[in-house]
Amino acid sequence: MNIRNVAIIAHVDHGKTTLVDQLLKNSGTFRENEDVAKRVMDHNDIEKERGITILAKPTSIKYKDYKINILDTPGHADFGGEVERIMNMVDGVLLVVDAYEGTMPQTRFVLKKALEANVKPIVVINKIDKESARPKEVVDEVIDLFIELGANDEQLDFKVVYTSAIEGTSSLDPDITTQKPTFDYIYQMIIDEIPAPVIDQSKPLQFQPALLDYNDFTGRMGIGKITNGSIKVNEMVSCVRLDGSIKQFRVQKLYGYYGLKKQEIDIAYAGDIVAVTGLPDISVGETICNIGKEVPLEPLRIDEPTLKMTFSANTSPFAGKEGEFVTARKIEERLYKETQRDVSLKVSQANSDSWIVSGRGELHLSILIENMRREGFELQVSKPEVIIKEIDDIKYEPYEEVQIDISEEYMGSVIEALGVRGGTMESMSNHGNQVRLVYTVPSRGLIGFMTNFMTMTKGYGIINHTFKEYRPMHSLYLGERKLGVLVSMENGKATAYALGALEDRGIMFVEPGAEVYEGMIVGEHNRENDLAVNPIKGKQLTNTRSASKDHTVVLKRPRTMTLEMCLDYINNDELVEVTPKNIRLRKKILNTNDRKKFDSKVK
Repeated sequence: MNIRNVAIIAHVDHGKTTLVDQLLKNSGTFRENEDVAKRVMDHNDIEKERGITILAKPTSIKYKDYKINILDTPGHADFGGEVERIMNMVDGVLLVVDAYEGTMPQTRFVLKKALEANVKPIVVINKIDKESARPKEVVDEVIDLFIELGANDEQLDFKVVYTSAIEGTSSLDPDITTQKPTFDYIYQMIIDEIPAPVIDQSKPLQFQPALLDYNDFTGRMGIGKITNGSIKVNEMVSCVRLDGSIKQFRVQKLYGYYGLKKQEIDIAYAGDIVAVTGLPDISVGETICNIGKEVPLEPLRIDEPTLKMTFSANTSPFAGKEGEFVTARKIEERLYKETQRDVSLKVSQANSDSWIVSGRGELHLSILIENMRREGFELQVSKPEVIIKEIDDIKYEPYEEVQIDISEEYMGSVIEALGVRGGTMESMSNHGNQVRLVYTVPSRGLIGFMTNFMTMTKGYGIINHTFKEYRPMHSLYLGERKLGVLVSMENGKATAYALGALEDRGIMFVEPGAEVYEGMIVGEHNRENDLAVNPIKGKQLTNTRSASKDHTVVLKRPRTMTLEMCLDYINNDELVEVTPKNIRLRKKILNTNDRKKFDSKVK
C-alpha cells in the first residue's frame, strides 16, 4: 500500500497546526465552498482559547496515489510525552523551524526524540514571509543542532523546504520571490524522502495504541499503527496488558482518519493508523494480537515526571457551594482516569483525601486542573515541588535549559534574578537591539519566576524552557516568595470601605462584594510578613450628619490572578482553591490564632 506516516514537530508557535491546515486545504480534502476554521486540528476549548496544541492528533490526506497519515503534536515541553508516544507510529518527521527565531529549546527536545527513534527528518523553514526572516542562518543553526545531537550521515543529509503556512506558499529556495501558492513541494518530498512503513501482512496481528480517544457511543478507543497483519470488525482478538495478563475482546468498530473526519471501516492492514474500540479499559502501550499468537511489542518508554503537586478535596468554608463533584472519591476516579490517557502523568495516594500528582511541568498540571474545574470539580492544590532523586546517597534535582529573548535595557535585572535562583549562563548573543540568553537553571529556581520575569521585562520578554537533565542538588534555598500576603480574619462580603483603607498596605486580589472567609488571601502585603486584615468592615453609620463632605471611595483595579499565576505565587504554607466559578488563594491553616501559634513554633 502507498502509505506514508509522518509527524509534524516543532517548538511552540512555530506554525505546526497552521501548516497542517494548509496541507489539508491544498490536498483537496475540503470542498471548495466548505467553511473551515483556522487551526482546525485544535479541537478542545482550552486549545482554541490559548492558541496552543495540547494533545497529539491524527489526520490523513490523499495525494496522487498515496495516503499520507499526519500527526500534529504539541510544542510545549510540558506535553513532550505526547511527542514521545507517537514516534513509534511514524517513519518520518517534518521539523518546523521559525525563519526568524531559529532553533529553540523545544526544537532540540523533539528533534532528539526523532533521532533516537531513527525516523527520517525533513526540515521546514516556516514564516519565510517575515521581514526579519533569516532562513540561511536558521538552516545553519539546524545543521549545528543535528551535529550536536549526534545525528548520523543519513539523518544529516536532510532536505529543506521553505514555506509561509499562513499564506499557503512554499518553495525549495530561500528567496521569498520564488514562493508559489502550492504545497506540492512538501507532498512530493514526503513521498520521495519518507520511507514506507516496514510491515509484513503475512505475520500475525500486532497493534499498539499510542494515543487514546473517547466517544460517548463506543467508549474508549486506542489509536495506533498496525505493525503487522490485519484487523477486522467483529473479530475476537487478545490484548496483552502491561502487567503481562491477556484479555480477549471483540473489535466493535474500526475507524480510519481522513481530513477532520473519523470514518468507519471494516478492515485495516499493517502500516495504517487506525482507532480500535471494544475494550473499555484499553491503555497506551498494550498490544492487540490474534488469539493464540500473543507476541507483545516493546512497551513505550516515556521520560519521568519532574514536578509534583498535592491534590485534595476542598476543605474551605465554601466547599460544595459551587462544584458538582466535591468528594475525595470522585477526585480520585478522575485522576486515575487521566493517567490512563496521559502516560506521562503519575498519581499516588498521599492520605485518605489527598493525592500526589506528578507531571512534566506547571503547564502540564495546570491544564489538568483547568479541565477538572470545567467538568465541575472542586479541589485544592499545593505549591508545585520538583521531584528529587537519590542516587548513591546523593540528591539529584532536575535542571532546565532556559532561552530568553529580551531587549538590552532589561538584561541586567534578568541576569541578576537568574543568578540568585542558581542559574548558569551558557551563552549570550545579540540580534540588533535584542539579546538572547541561554541558561541552565534548577527547575525549582523557575517556580515563581515567570510572573517576576513578565514584570521585569514589562511584558516584552520571551522565555522558553525545557527539561535538560538531573544534576546534584543545588545548595541555594530557592523558590519562596519574598513578600507577605494580606489574609482575611473574618467571614463575609468584602466592602469598598474596608478595601480602600487596606490599599496602602499592598495590592488587592478581590473586589468589593466578593465573598471571603477567614484564612483566605485577599491581597499582597508590601512587606515581607503576612498581615491579618478585616476586608468586610463597613462604615460606621449614625443619625448625625457629617460636617465634612463624604468622598466616594475610588479603588485601584485588583490584580487578576490566573490559575498559572496562582500556582507560581503561593508559598509552602498556602493552597489554591479551585472551583468551577472561582480560583482563590488561602492559607493551609485558616484560623488566625492557630496560624500564629504554628508560626511561632516554627520560628
